[in-house]
Amino acid sequence: MDMVYVRMRNRIQVFQGQEILVKDTAKLIGPENIVKNLEQILLKKVEIADQNIIVIDLVHMIGIITKNDPSIEIQSIGPAQTIVEVIIKKKEVSIIAFSAVWLLLFIGAAITIMNFHEDVSMRAVHQHLYKMITGKNEAKPLLIQIPYSFGLGIGMILFFNHFFRKRFNEEPSPLEVEMFNYQQDLDQYVIMNENEESTRNLNDR
Repeated sequence: MDMVYVRMRNRIQVFQGQEILVKDTAKLIGPENIVKNLEQILLKKVEIADQNIIVIDLVHMIGIITKNDPSIEIQSIGPAQTIVEVIIKKKEVSIIAFSAVWLLLFIGAAITIMNFHEDVSMRAVHQHLYKMITGKNEAKPLLIQIPYSFGLGIGMILFFNHFFRKRFNEEPSPLEVEMFNYQQDLDQYVIMNENEESTRNLNDR
């Protein structure tokens, strides 16, 4: 009996109407001639009723593989499901809508920063620092406020490790880490919800 090792992919993207093959959802290791044949086995054809998320379960895939060739022994490694994201053709982004959202976020961020500075009395701190350095009282210590404003912007760029599409190093930014964690939690929820629905459907039969 030939042994084939299977490692499911975490997440893939497909289009509506596309056929999902074994090679799309899993990495196979085994005899080359057997692996090539198994990779071409059809698992599912994406339909409109599938909406935008499909979960391919390892047990389902093993059942299809063994049905195609009962002499193969499957050894699984890694995750037990692959989340398939169905890409639906998106409408073109409206320049007016994009500009409105960008302006709203810009104003909101500016107000947030100003409110924070007001809460911590940043103006009074700058005035006090200016008096300590120069010995003079100044209501608008621009000598400190202007460099501070530039430093605030540069600090945000370095913190998020991005300047438009340019990265400064390979280390992920805190925002990217949080987005990764959110995606992991979302994937886990989708898998758990899919398993509950499958169990409910079996019990109803």
